[in-house]
Amino acid sequence: MSENLDDLAADLATGRTDPVQLVERALERARASDAVFITLIEEAALAEAHASRRRWTDGRPLGRHDGMPIAWKDLFDIAGTRTSAGSRTRDEAPPATVDAPVVAATRRLGFIPIGKTNLSEFAFSGLGANPHFGTPTADLPGSEPRMPGGSSCGSAVAVQRGIVPAAIGTDTAGSVRVPAAFTGCAGYKASQGRYDMAGVFPLARSLDSLGPLAGCIADCVTMDAAMRGLAPRPLPAPALHFVVDDSILDDPAITAPVRAHFEEILARLSRHATVRRQRVEAWHRAREAIATLGWLGAYEARQLHLDTLTSPKRALVDARVLSRLDGAARISVEAAAELVSIRAQEMQRLRAELGDATLILPTVKHVPPLLAPLEADPARFAEVNVATLALTMIASFLDMPSVALQSGWTAESLPLSTQLCTVSGQDDQVLAQANWLEQILLR
Repeated sequence: MSENLDDLAADLATGRTDPVQLVERALERARASDAVFITLIEEAALAEAHASRRRWTDGRPLGRHDGMPIAWKDLFDIAGTRTSAGSRTRDEAPPATVDAPVVAATRRLGFIPIGKTNLSEFAFSGLGANPHFGTPTADLPGSEPRMPGGSSCGSAVAVQRGIVPAAIGTDTAGSVRVPAAFTGCAGYKASQGRYDMAGVFPLARSLDSLGPLAGCIADCVTMDAAMRGLAPRPLPAPALHFVVDDSILDDPAITAPVRAHFEEILARLSRHATVRRQRVEAWHRAREAIATLGWLGAYEARQLHLDTLTSPKRALVDARVLSRLDGAARISVEAAAELVSIRAQEMQRLRAELGDATLILPTVKHVPPLLAPLEADPARFAEVNVATLALTMIASFLDMPSVALQSGWTAESLPLSTQLCTVSGQDDQVLAQANWLEQILLR
């Protein structure tokens, strides 16, 4: 895992390192890491690093993190680069002429994009496999290669392998939180509307959101501010009220290591905060609606890609992604409209049910699965993909700002993750709670 942003900022301020050294090291590690990046922006990144070095020398840095290398999922427009969306169908897409606003906001604070990271094609998978650009894997000692989680797989692995201290992803059903969980990183999915979405290639506009992946919650907080063009500022005092829904945890698909770890987290949490057991009706109504009517994100993704699905480019699409897009044809216009209506109702119900409390639950029901068996078996891949997204998808449907917190390890040194979710718009609160809990777990 990379050094954190604050430590690197201190090194910049004291001259122990400089932007050119940071960027050169990041690019060297990126070149040595298979399938993590689709595009490296070497020449421009080095030019920006030299400009940043001059600002530090002149005592005029743009901010504490001026010269810090970061990475962006290849859904974000960066001027001069093609936005691939992880797909060969976009090989002829013209380069972007301007940065996406969130990219531009971080540049104004001195952050330097070194490249665009790999992802599941069209961002439409929770496991992170990509047959076109390769599948990046986390460096998990003593383990055969495992799925990195998707769709922001490259961003998570870029952090986990120490290439950059932070990387940005998108999240429609778990695409930041799942790769954070599978690689041992921290990941934050914002409420919709927190960031400017212009210049970000969509999957499902009703559900798409953004968020950073990093080695710790404090770095997610820093990147969240930077993406909005803000300098870091203190988090509010966390409201130490948490809700556990035992009926969510009754699911037999939650594996024994995940269940045992979560019970340990609850036991520690209960010594420091109020934890109440409560059925969260909005969560279960949302889950029932998805099971009955289908996934709104799949319906919108199919509409977005319909031209590709009915053109010769169809043959270029990953068969596993194609199967999901084709399957979404079963969701009618009427069902999609009903899902939109149910979503609004249940978001309102959730606000009344949770109040200022935060729902706490595992991020994923299982540890990161082995890569080879799933790549060899499309049916099993589809089954595990659905299970992987089960606990993140519902939070997305309810527009819950959510944090995946790296909270432990199995006996085999596989990462375990805890998810905190609260009501739409309470992003600062859930970040403050996650930061507080991370400090408790480090004691």
